Amino acid sequence: MKQNITLALDQEILKAARVYAAQQGTSISALLAENLREKVEQQRHYEQSRQIALALLDQAWSLGGSGIGDRETLHDRSALR
Repeated sequence: MKQNITLALDQEILKAARVYAAQQGTSISALLAENLREKVEQQRHYEQSRQIALALLDQAWSLGGSGIGDRETLHDRSALR
């Protein structure tokens, strides 16, 4: 269901918008509706990506390696002598 809204614009902007819409072969209303649809869709995609990224941050990531072992092994200097 479509619904009309009222928008207040400066006359200069309105004139330029009419010319631009005419050049595009559409109306100011259609231009604004498409622009708002794109912005809302971008926001939805951003929010979905954000939720996925946050969920991934909560997971443990294996960075490889085998750990450092115990204290004695870690501080063994016999190989350096």
